[in-house]
Amino acid sequence: MRERGLELSAEKTVITHIEHGFDFLGQTVRKYRKGKHTKFLITPSKKNVKAFLRKVRKKIKESRDLTAGELIAELNPMIRGWALYHRHVVSKVVFHDVDHAIFQTIWKWARRRHRHKPRRWVKEKYFPDEGPNRWVFTGVLKGKEGQVKVVRLLAASSIRIERHTKIRAPANPYDPAWEQYFEKRLDVSMVRRLKGKRWLIHLWKEQQGLCPVCLQKITKITGWHSHHILWRSKGGSDRVENRVLLHPTCHQQVHSQRLHVEKPRPVTRA
Repeated sequence: MRERGLELSAEKTVITHIEHGFDFLGQTVRKYRKGKHTKFLITPSKKNVKAFLRKVRKKIKESRDLTAGELIAELNPMIRGWALYHRHVVSKVVFHDVDHAIFQTIWKWARRRHRHKPRRWVKEKYFPDEGPNRWVFTGVLKGKEGQVKVVRLLAASSIRIERHTKIRAPANPYDPAWEQYFEKRLDVSMVRRLKGKRWLIHLWKEQQGLCPVCLQKITKITGWHSHHILWRSKGGSDRVENRVLLHPTCHQQVHSQRLHVEKPRPVTRA
């Protein structure tokens, strides 16, 4: 199939009914029908889950000479990265299934290392009971200066599921009437990301912790909203240079009265 110089691969292109589902970027998109009701779900694809578990099992199999702590240090980034990628879709059940599959592989790894030891001994060595942490693969890592650190295997199910909030159908980013709506959405995403939290701290320190409108302190109790000096609907960017923190009531006043807010000037000390 060709159109305007573009060619689609016959091997990678398929036409299917939405109720049969299709895989895209490691996730399965499918609509389920039960009587008169339908439900649209996106889940980690079976191929993606199998490929991930194959990668984890290979790493464990090749780590016969590593200590438990060293193996955990190798596995945790793999599990965290995979779970973070799928945390925005329906993946809670899949996460638990993956955790169970990884546990079974690690249990076999531990049993092979100590063939002549009883199961209870292996369990107490690699899965010690410490408070609520039961049957959690545990090891020890030694730092450069000889300090000892206890590490535990990350569970994919411990990664919090975060749903995407659907944008309202009539919302228009180029309409000034929707300016506050998109700013609130941006605030939520900022709090969730490490980079966004750093931006918030930078803005708060830049303003000396004060709201540029009322010149009163911004605290956790008062709350805050981020405001674009040059509105996004008028071409303003999301960069720190174009944003300030305001009290929610001050923010509402700025938009209702179309007030202009300036970036606070840095305080110079003699």
